[in-house]
Amino acid sequence: MAKNTDLGSTSLRGSSPSNGEPKRTKTYAEIRAERESKQNTSNGKPNGKKKESWLRSLFIAALIAFVIRTFFFEAFRIPTGSMKNTLLVGDYLFVNKIGYFIETPKYIPFTETEIPHLHLKTWSVKRGDVVVFEYPGDRDLVVPREKKVNYIKRCIGLPGDVIQIINKQVYVNGKIFPNPPESILQDTEKAGVVDPRIFPRGAQWNKDNFGPLRIPKQGDIIPISKANFDQWEVFIAREGHKIEIGPNDVILIDGKPSTQYKVQRDYLWMMGDNRDDSEDSRFWGFAPMDNVVGSGFIIYWSWYNPPSAGQGDGYDPDEVQHFHIRWDRIGRLIH
Repeated sequence: MAKNTDLGSTSLRGSSPSNGEPKRTKTYAEIRAERESKQNTSNGKPNGKKKESWLRSLFIAALIAFVIRTFFFEAFRIPTGSMKNTLLVGDYLFVNKIGYFIETPKYIPFTETEIPHLHLKTWSVKRGDVVVFEYPGDRDLVVPREKKVNYIKRCIGLPGDVIQIINKQVYVNGKIFPNPPESILQDTEKAGVVDPRIFPRGAQWNKDNFGPLRIPKQGDIIPISKANFDQWEVFIAREGHKIEIGPNDVILIDGKPSTQYKVQRDYLWMMGDNRDDSEDSRFWGFAPMDNVVGSGFIIYWSWYNPPSAGQGDGYDPDEVQHFHIRWDRIGRLIH
């Protein structure tokens, strides 16, 4: 008996035709062609299965990308120089979103409509971490002008810490907080010079001589009176309570006379490494822990694309004013 030596075929046994002649063994290519022909002509719609398979693959890929972006990593671009030289305008980085919390979406996709969401703590934010967080809003506004605006700053203080700045040097709980290696510290504004933009409202401080100020911690009891009403009015309103001065200068919280307020959330103190060009907690106040998005992880791309190119990443007079890629920054870990 002759053996089948065709390595490109499958050995299939078929029935003998009526004339008694043996049936030729089909090759794998012929079998596959017959199957595809049946699939493409089923239901009278050529390539229907292929289109359905392509759409299914596209949907699965989009779903995987959504899950990764929502729960694990998200890409961000640096638009300003507030974290210079740690982060430069035109740096693109990945943010680790499970380093501190596991969180379900806070907004309906592509809208600013908030929805109930989970915010489960995994690990703690540490002093010195480079953190991405949702901007809580300007100092005197209860609700931000825009929602879903993310900032990136360095965490200087944790809930319960006391922050003070003396001649640009930061102190946390009375101890020197080391300046980041690539931070920018220039001229110092003298103590006694009052900057009306500084947080909290009415403080007699400036950006280089500030505090001491305690960062609120969940459960803290804050005395409230007419004397410090301006300082805590927006803070308490952001926590969801109505505060006002009633008859005879009595403080009313949710319509009830009150001499103290119990803090409901934990807060952080955020500052940019470029101390003279950073709108940070010194100007707008405390960042709620709930607003944390994640920690800066790695720079995956970096370029300088000046505004004259049409779609610039921003202007930096210290850089050569033409397009260039910063090869030495790609792959750099953020710390």
